[in-house]
Amino acid sequence: MLRIITQWTEAKAELRRICDRTHDDQVMHKEATVREVLQAVKRQGDRAVLEYTLEFDQQQLAPEDLRVGSAEIDAAYQQVSQEFVEAIRLAKQQIEAFHKQRVPKSWVHFGDDEIVLGKRYTPVDRAGLYVPGGKAAYPSTVLMNAVPAKVAQVPRIVMVTPPGKDKTVNPAVLVAAQEAGISEIYRVGGAQAVAALAYGTESIPKVDVITGPGNIYVTLAKKLVYGTVGIDSLAGPSEVLVIADHTAEPSHVAADLLAQAEHDTMAAAILITTDATIARKVVDEVERQLIDHPRKLLTEKAIAHYGLIITVDSLKAAAELSNDFAPEHLELEVEDPWSLLQDIRHAGAIFLGDSTPEAVGDYLAGPNHTLPTSGSARYASPLGVETFLKHSSLIQYSPTALQKVANAIDTLATAEGLHSHANSVRIRMRGNLNPEA
Repeated sequence: MLRIITQWTEAKAELRRICDRTHDDQVMHKEATVREVLQAVKRQGDRAVLEYTLEFDQQQLAPEDLRVGSAEIDAAYQQVSQEFVEAIRLAKQQIEAFHKQRVPKSWVHFGDDEIVLGKRYTPVDRAGLYVPGGKAAYPSTVLMNAVPAKVAQVPRIVMVTPPGKDKTVNPAVLVAAQEAGISEIYRVGGAQAVAALAYGTESIPKVDVITGPGNIYVTLAKKLVYGTVGIDSLAGPSEVLVIADHTAEPSHVAADLLAQAEHDTMAAAILITTDATIARKVVDEVERQLIDHPRKLLTEKAIAHYGLIITVDSLKAAAELSNDFAPEHLELEVEDPWSLLQDIRHAGAIFLGDSTPEAVGDYLAGPNHTLPTSGSARYASPLGVETFLKHSSLIQYSPTALQKVANAIDTLATAEGLHSHANSVRIRMRGNLNPEA
């Protein structure tokens, strides 16, 4: 059952506990395992990938089985409904339209004395997309990772996803990949998939950026290969925080909390409300909606460990607690959400008003659903086109411009004891003063 907390100090302590829920004693042990996997794949390539796939996924593959063939992708369309295909196409269209608005533009500024400054954006050469699989299918995750990479014009995009029963990849995932324009797909998951993307193997190409969520082993692998490759973020268990006032509909709030809790047993579902009556009604609604829930045991466990209701005196107090927690998903189910938005500083995605459940953003509103978790929204942002781009500074000085700043550069370089830095300017000044020198 959802707990109701009324004391400020207790509320802050519980929010901190939930935010830190992945910092358990087992992480160090798991990290040691991941290091072994990474080193084995780096040294042995496909051989290690196949051995770990057998050990962790209980699927025995040969090297030629790793890449998903075009026939399997084509056959996937026969295994999903036309309604699903149409929904995927609508979602892709919405996500693509949003991310096209986010493409940064290269620019050049021509200043005085023929000084030219600018910034040039270019995509990475290769991107690797990790899509969770095995027990569940996440075609929406395919779109959320693939579409921004395509919009960024990454020349080569590869996808990895764990094999399911009988070595197959979920047809919904394959259809989503095909619709997003991704045809290079490998049936491998876990830390070994991240290692293959980071270091390259005989079958799987080395990439420049790895994106996509996964379990703790995938997250630790991404953490450990960062620097060899870029990553989007270190995604933890999912979370939602709902701020509600007296106008909120308890059944809607309860449904939104359960929509998060049904992800896995470590998902967090939190309500902060100014109305004690709403708090009690939401507790009752959660119990009622759980009665015939198809994922009841999992969802109940998440609610019991990481579900929480906090009552506060004002929406400003609610915003303060929310900012401390920095939720992945924040729903503002209040009378005037745009007014409350002014007090919100940290959140991965913000859903305004009763008609905007988190599910809208999860699937097809357009903004990305790969979001910062575990308080990282204080400094991190959602996955986007920028994840697949890097920029270079552009600098050009004329002889006149260099001469005007030569003394200042000389002074700074000398102060740092860098003789050749200073001399690289001095020698040019001598040449400017005496062209024949």
